[in-house]
Amino acid sequence: MHVLAISANDAWTIATAATCAVACGILGCFLVLRRLSLLGDAISHAILPGLAMAFILTASRDVVPMLLGATVVGVLTAGLSAAIHRWGRIPEDAAMGVVFTSLFAVGVIMMAWMPRSLDLDPGCVLYGVLESTSLDTVHIAGIELPRAFTSLLVTLLLAAGFVTLCYKELKLTSFDPALASALGYSVALIHYTFISLVAATAVVSFEAVGSILVIVMLIAPGATAHLLTDRLGRMILLAAGLATLSSVSGYLLAIYLDTSASGMISVVSGAQFALAVFAAPRHGIISKAITRAALSSRIAREDILGMLYRWNERKEVDPAAAPLAGGDIALALRRPIAARMAMRRLAREGLLVSDAAGVHLTRSGIERARGIVRSHRLWETFLANHLGLPLDHLHEPSHRVEHFITREMQSELTTLAPDTDPHGKNIPPHHPAG
Repeated sequence: MHVLAISANDAWTIATAATCAVACGILGCFLVLRRLSLLGDAISHAILPGLAMAFILTASRDVVPMLLGATVVGVLTAGLSAAIHRWGRIPEDAAMGVVFTSLFAVGVIMMAWMPRSLDLDPGCVLYGVLESTSLDTVHIAGIELPRAFTSLLVTLLLAAGFVTLCYKELKLTSFDPALASALGYSVALIHYTFISLVAATAVVSFEAVGSILVIVMLIAPGATAHLLTDRLGRMILLAAGLATLSSVSGYLLAIYLDTSASGMISVVSGAQFALAVFAAPRHGIISKAITRAALSSRIAREDILGMLYRWNERKEVDPAAAPLAGGDIALALRRPIAARMAMRRLAREGLLVSDAAGVHLTRSGIERARGIVRSHRLWETFLANHLGLPLDHLHEPSHRVEHFITREMQSELTTLAPDTDPHGKNIPPHHPAG
């Protein structure tokens, strides 16, 4: 059995990766909510010329000029994208695509023009050197810390502080910028401050994860958390937790498989998102399929109850009416398998019985069916009396809506309806079980 040995350098590398991922994940939640996921991609690529220009002017990889150059180009990217979208009347994603690819190409050309004496490795900018971050250290208060970790920790504190202090403003401008503007908030100021912070976070993250892999950290944790919850506060906490989990597990897997740590962390983040797509409790594919199947089954059962109730009404008028058999019901529903499964469920619940004479409702089945037919005929009456639909246009919309009318809605519709529906059929009286 292979046992992973984690050294102190590995622990600092994991801490650096987790700090980077959490900082990106917190801001990424708002990129996802604002539908600006591509903007994170755009900024992470487009700030390359800002980095190159800062490096050319200073011949140094010091974080301050790098931050200034990246922030200026990051804000320029957002502004140019918005201007092209507004003035050129082209889709917003197309405008961002044009801007960031053009600026990224300019940055690549600028890096190619650099003198060989200037040490700026394109591979480092693009892919990062996470495994080496623990070797470049600084002394702070007598403690030796990785330089990348200290920069990322400051970035994380700034991101968390900004989100905490401006939580209400960010929330309002993310969900309803028009309302925020009407209430007197400076939507543009909040937006460009946020974009500047995203750009700064991206450039500080470059040394650890590179300009390409930072995209995953900016988007994947927030997108995954968005599938798991509909509450913003919980979404931010989930994104931070998922980012930390992907950093730790991704790095350990990278050691085990002897591969790129940044790449494996990104793969784990992608796997988290894929798992959420399928297994999220509310928005996942599996849960939605189960919900749709349960709804389809309920509708089939209620259709059968309504059908048998109407047959009982015909039986009272014409005692010689032929009884309904299981095959007749399955044929009428046009879903034989679903109909038979629904009839078995109704039989187990004691709502119908089947014998040689056909399928019949029990006493409790009649009470349940009465509520369904009542909803149907109340809605038909409402459509005819208040919307003026002709008689031959009433059944289909009422048949669809009858399964979703609550008792409260029934009570409101009762005040608007007579004792009979537009076809002259009696509207069943209210009953607590209906």
